[in-house]
Amino acid sequence: MIGIKAIGTYLPDVRTSNFDRMDKFGMTASFVRDKIGFTQVAQKDPEQETSDLCVKAWENLQEQGQISADEIECMIVCTQNPDGHGLPHTSAILHEKLSISQNCAVFDISLGCSGYVYGLSVIKSFMEANGFRKGLLFTADPYSKVMDHNDKKTATLFGDGATVTLLTEDPVFDFGKFVFGSDGSKKEGIIVREDGHVHMNGRAVFTFTVRVIPNSIRKMLEKNVITLENIDRFLLHQGSLHIVNTIADTLGVSREKCPFYSADYGNTVSSSVPMILAQEFNNQEMKVAVLAGFGVGLSWASTLIFRK
Repeated sequence: MIGIKAIGTYLPDVRTSNFDRMDKFGMTASFVRDKIGFTQVAQKDPEQETSDLCVKAWENLQEQGQISADEIECMIVCTQNPDGHGLPHTSAILHEKLSISQNCAVFDISLGCSGYVYGLSVIKSFMEANGFRKGLLFTADPYSKVMDHNDKKTATLFGDGATVTLLTEDPVFDFGKFVFGSDGSKKEGIIVREDGHVHMNGRAVFTFTVRVIPNSIRKMLEKNVITLENIDRFLLHQGSLHIVNTIADTLGVSREKCPFYSADYGNTVSSSVPMILAQEFNNQEMKVAVLAGFGVGLSWASTLIFRK
């Protein structure tokens, strides 16, 4: 069975402080710390492309001694902010940059905050159906490409970053069953409009999150025949500290089980969940964890991972 072997990550060194923008956006220090939770957000170099961020994540994976390019049989890039105009697909550009074999299947998935969990299901199924033994799932959504830096609702939240997850037949984590959901009628909650900038209805997105996500997680746990009490960590999309804490409270689990690690780099969209999973990866106390992504679409997905 295909599962997660390792994760490589990349965050740009440049940070923009939200404390430095409190006067500009009419925020207080307590609002920054306790509501949005992001004290600063990561920002890529303007000349860096989405594929360049993926290359950096790949280099981090290689530093762990996990994989070489000629072993890869399939590669998926999850992004809604691709290289150039999105044609050719970013995975093709990355394929060249990593010098991967021509016998490797590569393609993109266009999903945002739920994309990592969706992507795990896609690549697991794709690999098992085709007898592949080693595959890569990249995530990279540099919102600085579509950001209006004068928009408080988005500029204070979104940060740039990338991850790559190595999937093999000899994993550290196996998967449980997945649960998915979509509500296209609320698609304008997070949207890039004609001005080329991302716009977000924060109240609508928050309402959706607290009404839908806890019940979806409960449904997923029921599907996997496991209770909340048996979960060691809930690795939730880092939409904001207030969102993560509200989901924890609604589920009735301790906030300590729902870590918020993104305070110094921001909401990295499709990279959000794997970024925090990477930080918990070697925590031997984490035997069973929930992965839950939710946002753009509106779309959501959750699953379980089990340490072998």
